[in-house]
Amino acid sequence: LEVYPVKRSIGTYQITLSSLLTALMLILGYIESTLPSLGIPGIKLGLSNGVLIFAEYMLNIPLAYVLFTMKVVLSSLLFSGFQTFPYAFTGGLVSLTVMSLMSRSSAFKPVVVSIAGGVTHNIGQVMMAILIAHLSVREMLYYMGILMLVGLACGAVTGAIADSVIKRIKAGRIRMPAIDKKGGRTVQILSILLILICAYIAYRSASGN
Repeated sequence: LEVYPVKRSIGTYQITLSSLLTALMLILGYIESTLPSLGIPGIKLGLSNGVLIFAEYMLNIPLAYVLFTMKVVLSSLLFSGFQTFPYAFTGGLVSLTVMSLMSRSSAFKPVVVSIAGGVTHNIGQVMMAILIAHLSVREMLYYMGILMLVGLACGAVTGAIADSVIKRIKAGRIRMPAIDKKGGRTVQILSILLILICAYIAYRSASGN
């Protein structure tokens, strides 16, 4: 992998790249919001999931959490409103955590990681819906099965796209500066703070306060 010899400007580069990736996820999220739901609420392609896969493999996991929280908050403000925030946050947090754990093992390819993320995202959303709306678990099993199948298919597509980009970068066809794969302490602290803030917002939204 050919990289630029960037040292002093690496902080600026990370901020710039994070901003671009967040903007990309917002654009993909907006495109998803304009597509028909096929009569089944909660179905989405999960295109922004591919950006998080890229961040986990090519950047670092703490930065992926920062990107996730920024995307969820900004999407709620710009598009869906905070009534959907608890679902998006819970599903995304479960999904990202599962993908982060799996991506650390060489046994799982990005496509498999993405599929697991798509499936667990929908599981997290359904579980939050059960808690908020006090729905019967039995009634939601059929609905969860449909969402899991959709998550599997969409996860495979987004994972394949992310895998293609990752392979091109590793082959040297796309050049980018080197980034600390472990994540700097500032990024780690920021990711934890953002997760705690979003968890509080989700709790307040779910409780109706």
